[in-house]
Amino acid sequence: MMIHDITKKAGAHTKRMRRGRGEGSGIGGTSRRGHKGAKSRAGWTSRPGYMGGSTPLMRRFPKIGFKNAFATTYAVVNVSDLEKHFDAGAHVDLDALVKVGLVRNRKLPVKVLGTGDLAKKLSVTAGKFSETAKAKIEKAGGSVTVA
Repeated sequence: MMIHDITKKAGAHTKRMRRGRGEGSGIGGTSRRGHKGAKSRAGWTSRPGYMGGSTPLMRRFPKIGFKNAFATTYAVVNVSDLEKHFDAGAHVDLDALVKVGLVRNRKLPVKVLGTGDLAKKLSVTAGKFSETAKAKIEKAGGSVTVA
């Protein structure tokens, strides 16, 4: 047995310090809480963001913009991307888009936009389509399915 084996086992678990168990322990008396006041009492916690009476950081900065909590975010794919990554006659859905790498987050619904040109016949299934994307896919002989 080597010394590093012993110290590994002995130093792996240090004992918890029991505060307020007499002066001989080194942390008796005030138990390192100081004298009197709310901070010395049991159960005291500071309110998050409280900065001792000075103006909190969150109130010092101006409020900017607006965040719509009810807006739906979409994973966006353009018609030109479909032209580039899929062969004619392919069925394009969420799984196919993830496999090709056009969509990362499977939880978001997919929206197909009409940027670019499409010459291939594709069967596309997505959550939403723009009017131009729908027109371009159907003009190329493909089908559009809203899932």
